[in-house]
Formats: sequence, C-alpha cells, structure tokens
Amino acid sequence: MTGFWRVWMAVWRLSVASFGLVLAAGAFEATSGPVRMIFDLVGEALPEEVSSPLRFSIALMGAVTLGWWLTLEAAFRAVDLLGDRAAPVWRGLTLSVVGWYLIDGALSAATGFGLNIIPNTVLLAGYLVPVLATGVMRRA
Repeated sequence: MTGFWRVWMAVWRLSVASFGLVLAAGAFEATSGPVRMIFDLVGEALPEEVSSPLRFSIALMGAVTLGWWLTLEAAFRAVDLLGDRAAPVWRGLTLSVVGWYLIDGALSAATGFGLNIIPNTVLLAGYLVPVLATGVMRRA
C-alpha cells in the first residue's frame, strides 16, 4: 500500500491510538472530560462520582486499545517488509478488525450503548475502504 492509502491508514491507526489515550485518561477525574463526552454521545452519561471499579474499567479499555494500536503498528511494519507477499497478513488483520467490530457492536447493543455502533462503523469503513480499494488481500 503506497501513496494516499498509506497516509490514510497511518491516520486511521492514529485515530485508534487517540481513542486509547482518551480512555486511558479516564483513569483520573482531572483528565476524564473527553470520556464523559463520549459516554454522553453514545448512551448514558457517566455519574458525577465515578466509582473506582468503573474508572479502572475505562482506563483498562484505554490500555487495551493502546495495545491494539501497537499491535497494528507492528503488523503494518510487517506488511511493508513483505510487500506483495503480505496478503495473508492483510487477511488476518482484516479478520481481527471485523471480529472486533462484531463483538464490540453486539456488546454495545446488549448493554444499552447501541449508538457506539456508529463510530465503530466509521472506524471499520476507514479500514476496509483502502484494503478493498487496493486489493492487498488478493496479492500473491
């Protein structure tokens, strides 16, 4: 993947990292404003006093998301090195992103935060558009 789509995917990965940072910042009241805004947008507002277990859960989701971003960075370095032989890696990445989307969407809906499916769909489309447009999963 080169040119425009390469930049697109770099921005896409940075959006994953940014979201992880926002969630991780939810560990502390002083930096939890963006997390409160996200909850307001996708479902129910966070309570004024956030319990320690809830704050831990939000921060842990941030840490996991940042770990996902670091894994994506490593995978994208691998596809760069493999070039035209990277199709199996692309297929694995695509399976993992679609798997995340399905699991996260189902759990979002089941817990009353169905609106979370909207930004998830944007994130999924942001990944699938360049992957499908460039045909990287079909190359030898």
